[in-house]
Amino acid sequence: MRRSKSFAVSIITVCQLMALALWFSATAVLPQLRSEFNIGAVQSSLFTSSVLLGFVLGTVTSAVFGLADRIEPRRFWAVSAIIAATANILILFVPIDGVMVILLRLITGVCMAGIYPVGMKMVATWSRGDTGFLVGLLVGALTMGSALPHLFSVAVPLDWRLVIVAASASAYIAAIAVLFVHLGGTPGRSPRFDPRMVGKIWANKPLRHACYGYFGHMWELYAMWGWIGLFLYGAFSDRMVDNPGVWSALSTFAIVGVGAFGSLAGGYYADRIGRTTVTIAAMVVSGACALVVGAFADAPFALLIVICIIWGISVIADSAQFSSCVIELADPHQVGTALTLQNAIGFLIALVSIHLVPVIADWAGWWGAFAMLSIGPVLGTVAMVRLRMMPAASLLAGGRK
Repeated sequence: MRRSKSFAVSIITVCQLMALALWFSATAVLPQLRSEFNIGAVQSSLFTSSVLLGFVLGTVTSAVFGLADRIEPRRFWAVSAIIAATANILILFVPIDGVMVILLRLITGVCMAGIYPVGMKMVATWSRGDTGFLVGLLVGALTMGSALPHLFSVAVPLDWRLVIVAASASAYIAAIAVLFVHLGGTPGRSPRFDPRMVGKIWANKPLRHACYGYFGHMWELYAMWGWIGLFLYGAFSDRMVDNPGVWSALSTFAIVGVGAFGSLAGGYYADRIGRTTVTIAAMVVSGACALVVGAFADAPFALLIVICIIWGISVIADSAQFSSCVIELADPHQVGTALTLQNAIGFLIALVSIHLVPVIADWAGWWGAFAMLSIGPVLGTVAMVRLRMMPAASLLAGGRK
């Protein structure tokens, strides 16, 4: 049984990682695209933000219509991965600076709602008192999958188009492999979204502060993931390093990918020392990194990379804990609506920061752009400190605040 569980969870995790490479496949090659097609700041931002918007639309649609309950999860996952991979590869056949490429990225994002949450649903069938670790494992897969296209861009450096092909091929293989995964039991029904509950959820003060913490986290996370590669490309170019694209891609892969270990560590320690403790610590560190990293663009190479790696670990270490807080603080019949509401607003907030970064970078440089992101973890920390002081905090992690 243990061997069967380990094998199944491992395959689901690897499939998640391979399919989620689609999320940042176009973002990873932005330096090449901007150079070849003279793409502006707004269009560049849309390569990432359109996927986030699609994910919001897909998640809300799936929650309202209960798609994850009506369709067998492995088939739902596989079909979503195939459609997303096809939309991704079709980028090669449309004008890269046109509207159609953004629509294709939007479709990819919609399909992510059938991959990431449904993958968690499949892993949950194997949960035997280790849900926190398994959720951390899937968030780690999301993190490593987001980093994978940067590795593709080094492995197939001849043309950015090969990176797009590699990401789609990875998702196609995953779609086939996931069909052979055995589940650990009958998947539980997914909590539904009920708009009539929104007012009651928002009136729940502790729950509201858990959401505030998540919103601050999301202000920083995807903007950091989306733009750190271009920042490093500029830093390497300014140093007149040979092949700055290769070095920036490898560095970005390491910086984003190492966050997978931060996610696992965050889940492990949150269950033992408390959710607010972990989220506050992670946001203090990531906020400090955001505040100073731009000022170190001309610093010694080793120092710059160390700061970026610390940022990469801390920026994602708290991510899963905000959802855990919602699950523990919400009434059981409100959990689905609360999670959907938290994620939808959080991703919409991320759209704003993603588009602000290049605008502020053009005006005040990378220091100003990344320092702007520190606003999120500062406000998120305040929210989690206030939650920690509330009596309801005793409901978190078995009484461990």
